[in-house]
Amino acid sequence: MLMRALSSVRPLIIGTAMLSLAPAAALAQSGPRATEFTLPNGMHVVVVPDNRAPVVTHMVWYRVGGADEPPGVSGIAHFLEHLMFKSTDKIPNGEFSKIVSRLGGQDNAFTAQDVTAYFQRVSKDRLPKVMEMEADRMVNLKLDEKEVLTERDVILEERRSRVESNPGSILSEQIDAALYLAHPYRIPVIGWEHEMAKLSRTDALTFYKRFYAPNNAILVVTGDVTPDEVHKLAAATYGQIPRNPEVMARERPSEPPQRAARRIELKDPRAGRRTWQRQYIAPAYTTAAPGEAEALDLLMKILASGPTSRIYKKLVVDEQVVSSAGGWYSGSSRDYGKLAFSAVPNDGVPFEKIESLIDGEIADIAKNGVTEAELDRAKKAYLAEYIYQTDNQASLARRYGWALTVGSTIKDIEEWPERLSKVTAEDVKAAVRHLDIRRSVTGTLLPAVPDTVPGMATKPATKPGSRS
Repeated sequence: MLMRALSSVRPLIIGTAMLSLAPAAALAQSGPRATEFTLPNGMHVVVVPDNRAPVVTHMVWYRVGGADEPPGVSGIAHFLEHLMFKSTDKIPNGEFSKIVSRLGGQDNAFTAQDVTAYFQRVSKDRLPKVMEMEADRMVNLKLDEKEVLTERDVILEERRSRVESNPGSILSEQIDAALYLAHPYRIPVIGWEHEMAKLSRTDALTFYKRFYAPNNAILVVTGDVTPDEVHKLAAATYGQIPRNPEVMARERPSEPPQRAARRIELKDPRAGRRTWQRQYIAPAYTTAAPGEAEALDLLMKILASGPTSRIYKKLVVDEQVVSSAGGWYSGSSRDYGKLAFSAVPNDGVPFEKIESLIDGEIADIAKNGVTEAELDRAKKAYLAEYIYQTDNQASLARRYGWALTVGSTIKDIEEWPERLSKVTAEDVKAAVRHLDIRRSVTGTLLPAVPDTVPGMATKPATKPGSRS
């Protein structure tokens, strides 16, 4: 995920002891916490009241991201996100964020494979103004050729500083490119540099006119508001924008059967340590069978997440062959999810040793399953995180906005704790089938000079830039 400024910090998981005061059953609502409605022009609106302080978080989510880009213009979704902070007839170039700041608020935006989102956090009385501004740039963006070229230099520098100067980022990018055989998730959100360098004003406006419309957007407002208040304001701002009849449902190629494990080796003298990664393609929450994604979350929590996980205890504590090891499940995408492992071997320990130990832990769960104590601890950790995020207004806006944009429902979001609590040890054991080596890419990073390819000159590394 790419943001215009510093990435947001993932909320810490609170102590599981607190869950004795809030078991899964206590999370059940007497009714939906969120209210949703649709404006006549097709804009989906969600309101989540939180009246503890006179503050609101206002987010507009577009059903478009890096995976929706036409061939040859990779990075255009992220580039347009930057350009959205330029001018309209009402707002001069670069003034959008300054106006929000003068209102006493904060704003930012981000682009991912499936979503593009813009948000402001302001006092309640400033909500009409930010709604007016966001509705204005939804359809009235003006792009001066000089501004476009200047901003293109910014995103190119962003790629150099975030990717080209970081061997770990290069490896992750290469793994993605190999993991997906047909799906556009293989292309980085920031774009390939040679295509970014050619992005034009016409490319940006074409993309803008195709995807930026009220009937391709979800408005989420959390904080000190009522659904009636938001409905009135939304109708007076966003409701005045006509729907775009050219907006269509997103269609993307699907993956063919994956029949062979793939391996990637990256050599880069800037790498401080040898590192090992493996990623598997897996179902996402939106595509998994009922209860399957929750089981994958719990499987990876038990197997690879944190110092109590099996892999950490085996590789770091018992065998002492790595300095760190972990893993995760990412199921929040629209089409496919990921299962991933990583490790940093100690000096002299071969990668084959790491793979053998991790595969052994996977095989053990496939054969013997997990214990009830492990399952209970994993559930409590996830439910604690859910409670913590529920107490945060901005996290609530992201929870609802992201899930709805990729195809989930409010019911899916609010019943997640209940569904998680129903996962059994047998469900977790069954989920191991998704750790199929044929659906994986294994990547290694070595601190070494890359091999030269006959007929190809090596290009010196670009000096990292100072802007993000």
